Amino acid sequence: MYRILTREMLTPTICRMKVEAPLLAASARPGQFLMVRADEKGERIPLTVSDYDASEGSVTIVTQVIGVSTDDIVAHEPGQCFSDVTGPLGMPSDFVEMDPATLAAQRYIFVAGGVGTAPVYPQAKWLHAHGVPVDVIIGAKTADLLIYRKEMAEVCDNLFICTDDGSEGFHGMVTALLEKLVSEDGRSYTRAVAIGPMIMMKFTTLTARKLGLPITVSLNTLMVDGTGMCGACRVTVGGRTRFACVEGPEFDGYEVDFDEAMRRQGQFRKEEKEAMEHHVCKIGRDR
Repeated sequence: MYRILTREMLTPTICRMKVEAPLLAASARPGQFLMVRADEKGERIPLTVSDYDASEGSVTIVTQVIGVSTDDIVAHEPGQCFSDVTGPLGMPSDFVEMDPATLAAQRYIFVAGGVGTAPVYPQAKWLHAHGVPVDVIIGAKTADLLIYRKEMAEVCDNLFICTDDGSEGFHGMVTALLEKLVSEDGRSYTRAVAIGPMIMMKFTTLTARKLGLPITVSLNTLMVDGTGMCGACRVTVGGRTRFACVEGPEFDGYEVDFDEAMRRQGQFRKEEKEAMEHHVCKIGRDR
């Protein structure tokens, strides 16, 4: 059993939890994910590691309520336990394996969209700790949906806030801000990393290509069972079928067939909607 140490609602539907899991904390690396099951009858949900502390023996997960199973996870309180937490799974971010000389020559720009900000945090934190210059763009529709602003500011060189409605920071899309930073402000990067909604990653990749900037994207939103057996995370990358949960979740953005990925991402939308129609939402009650 995996005991919940802390629980915090970052927005009305996004929850951060610190979970006691010493073995997972000792093994986790940036870019990897966990499979979480709320109770014995629950569905296994893939959640990217948003932080880990080997000395404390804890891992941190951030969950957005989008269906029955995620609502069941978020409803758990400190002191309660999850039935299962399995991991770390997936491949770590490629910079973890870079030799020191190659790593020292890097300068990263991260583009984080919505709840995708959470998995960006451990990557920026790792690079910052290894002396690599890191800039981060956090984008959301409105200011009240922004997360990890304070935490991210502590692990990057420059933090840029972007909202669609202009309620905070740059008024516009993250793609427009990325282009401004490179083309107008003269900032130079060796690689971009985009994590967030699939449509955001698609257009960030198109912008990065226009700027001649290599880009990595995370296809964690495609994953279902975390083992590759269900096939839900199949996606064409570089003309070949790849499995996001066992070969990713991170891939070269230039090679990803985003249109196929978006079609696959919506394949269970009808079933999810029907399940939620018969489900009594747990979050927000008695809070």
